[in-house]
Amino acid sequence: MKTIYIDCSMGAAGDMLTAALIELLPDQDKFLDKLNSLNIPGVRYEKEPSVKCGITGTHMSVKINGQEEDEYYEHHSHDRDHGHSHDHEHPHDHEPSHDHEHEHHHDHDHDHEHSHDHKHSHDHEHPHNHEHSHDHEHGHSHHHSGLHDIEHILSHTNIPEKVKEDVLSVYKLIGEAESDAHGVPVDQIHFHEVGTMDAIADIAAVCMLMNELSPDQVVVSPVHVGSGQVKCAHGVLPVPAPATAFILRDVPIYGGKIKGELCTPTGAALLKHFATKFGDMPVMKTEAIGYGMGKKDFEAANCVRVMMGQTENKADTVYELSCNVDDMTAEEISFAMDRLFEAGAIEVYTTAIGMKKSRPGILIKAMCRENSREKIAETMFKHTSTIGIRESKADRYVLKRSISELDTPYGKVRVKNSEGYGVKRAKYEYEDLSRIAREKGMSIDEVRHLVSDL
Repeated sequence: MKTIYIDCSMGAAGDMLTAALIELLPDQDKFLDKLNSLNIPGVRYEKEPSVKCGITGTHMSVKINGQEEDEYYEHHSHDRDHGHSHDHEHPHDHEPSHDHEHEHHHDHDHDHEHSHDHKHSHDHEHPHNHEHSHDHEHGHSHHHSGLHDIEHILSHTNIPEKVKEDVLSVYKLIGEAESDAHGVPVDQIHFHEVGTMDAIADIAAVCMLMNELSPDQVVVSPVHVGSGQVKCAHGVLPVPAPATAFILRDVPIYGGKIKGELCTPTGAALLKHFATKFGDMPVMKTEAIGYGMGKKDFEAANCVRVMMGQTENKADTVYELSCNVDDMTAEEISFAMDRLFEAGAIEVYTTAIGMKKSRPGILIKAMCRENSREKIAETMFKHTSTIGIRESKADRYVLKRSISELDTPYGKVRVKNSEGYGVKRAKYEYEDLSRIAREKGMSIDEVRHLVSDL
């Protein structure tokens, strides 16, 4: 299967991921033209060769209204002083929102990050958040945008609908992290206007590249987050910054001797959204390698390395927990099945069986991942009458699944797409078909044919 492996031994930021992924393409300039035709307000992408520790890679920059991020801020320096200027991030990640302050752009460019950041106050993101700063700068208006405004901006771009969904999903991860860090509801999290353009540029570019490359799986290494502390307008924060730490929950991360923020909130959110799993590099036949460079120099090459190649189609490992019951009502079994799904079961099903003393019974099976086994067992004991649970490990072969939406005169209809192993299938979401059927007084079959003919 087509596999992308992302080496985050020097962290990750939006611009570095963009640069590494674009190097995997056979015609990079053609794709760069595609990015520049997305019509993101005031944004233009540029790439240039960059050498770190003797390795040649690509550095990506985003110009806003014809100016580099750093230049842009310089010309609007008084804005930065207002605190919002997350420029820190700049260097790589122009992430939005309050936390961007931290972005710093990853100390990859680390440098900048810090330098600016601190000045900029208000944005932990240090160097990476210039994005934000921009905002202010922009018209010096201190206007901030919420998620609804981000959706509005995206609606006026040429970004494909599927990619817009990925962009919004990444923004939601960042918004949830900012909400947790600042102790305010997600709907009150605001993204700085100019910084928003930087952030959308980075996030949209990575989402566009993932859509273009279309891997079957994305494996991400443990993430090096850096170490030490970072100054921001609110004071001195530990590395990883609160938003980054929140996003990387349940992800293998580590620190090290390098002082500074290596992984920004934007980089973390992109990794979290696209990663199929986190771990060591799989056995693969490598076909292309990309190096995305930061601006600052360290004793180690300041880059994100991405490898793309083929891995063997490997079965998906799951665990099956099962129990037999002969004294539960249908309603009780239905309730237990719902609770098992809530506990993290991938699938729950029942089979009629014969039990001791010729009693008819029900076999309840719950399929789950390894990390959900104990929770599933606990739930099964709590909501069934069983006194014993069996567990077995199994491998399964699955098709790659995705959801798309079809606009019809009767409303949106979701389509479940499956492909792999030489087959491709599509199926309309039953709930959407049944809604239309109820509203129009039609049968499910009639609605299905009606939608198929559009």
